Amino acid sequence: MTQVSHGSDIIVIGAGIVGCSVAYELVRRGASVQLVDERTVGMGATQASAGILAPYIEAHETSPLFDLAVRSLNLFDEFIERVSSDSGIAIAYRRTGTLDVATDEVGRRTLRATAGVLARRGIGAEFLDGAAARLQEPHVTGDVVAGLLITAHGFVAANHLAHAVAVAAQRGGAQLLEQRRVRRIGRVNGDIVVETDRGSLEGHAVVLAAGSWSGSIAIDGVSARVPVRPVRGQLVYLDWNGPPLRRIVWSPRCYLVPWDDGTVLVGATIEEVGFDERVTVAGVRGLLEAACEIAPHALGAGFAGARVGLRPCTSDALPLIGASQVVPNLVYATGHFRNGVLLAPLTARLVADAMLDHRVDPALAAVSPSRFGDL
Repeated sequence: MTQVSHGSDIIVIGAGIVGCSVAYELVRRGASVQLVDERTVGMGATQASAGILAPYIEAHETSPLFDLAVRSLNLFDEFIERVSSDSGIAIAYRRTGTLDVATDEVGRRTLRATAGVLARRGIGAEFLDGAAARLQEPHVTGDVVAGLLITAHGFVAANHLAHAVAVAAQRGGAQLLEQRRVRRIGRVNGDIVVETDRGSLEGHAVVLAAGSWSGSIAIDGVSARVPVRPVRGQLVYLDWNGPPLRRIVWSPRCYLVPWDDGTVLVGATIEEVGFDERVTVAGVRGLLEAACEIAPHALGAGFAGARVGLRPCTSDALPLIGASQVVPNLVYATGHFRNGVLLAPLTARLVADAMLDHRVDPALAAVSPSRFGDL
């Protein structure tokens, strides 16, 4: 990967959770950083993220994503503590586990198989029959026939985390430039030039972490657009009443995340609709029906609102992390799809290791931009 000496100017494009985390890690190691985004911090995909930290549900063990997600989860306790200290902001973060439930025999077999996989890896997971699952979470429907309790999982308030990481980065010396749309990445006299609608920025290196909008930025020397497409995700918020859910409940149709303020987040749709960021009746209706199906108590909850975000996805659903093979000093950190919050600490570490400390982690081979050609 292209190397940048300590103290060099690095421009990070994209102030979602990944871009903010990269900027924060770079300034921690002595680099001077400009963080630029068309919107305000966390207002892309991050704003509608549930912040679920559940690699043992989201990633299959044969996928490179599995090991990356597990590694990143193991960084979270220290990451949250450090960001809180450096930003002075308390971050809502819970490691109360997840309960994945099944309502039919196919689901039961799937959960049992997952339990076996996790047992072979030494991961704490407990396969439960329907009665035991309902003891763990009394709100789930009587139709539940099995459950899988994974205590290592948790969740974090994604918006609050992104804001705190941005503040920590700024306290470390990063310059935040909001309301600037990046149009082009070029080179002049060996340096990087980032053209925006409010003038140009110059630096020695650039990190492209613009999520779903990464492909809209022209890159000199790269004929193809960055192969990242938007996938819409809608979520709804409920005002829960009565005894709260004990932990995240996961079903084939939705997940429910209980917050300390009495709200429950229900997500999430997966919709191929381009850059359409509307909340839709169909999306909200489907989520509400799914929530009530798995937790009938939701029928008495209040409707607190809905959010939508565009998650950046590649054709193989793996992120793009690593150096351009075409443009010197250009590094990609995008395409994290539904795992941006979970993978943010590890992505930041891998990028900083490679750019500043001359260490290219072997894990980057599986997510290298070169798998899509001359990027």
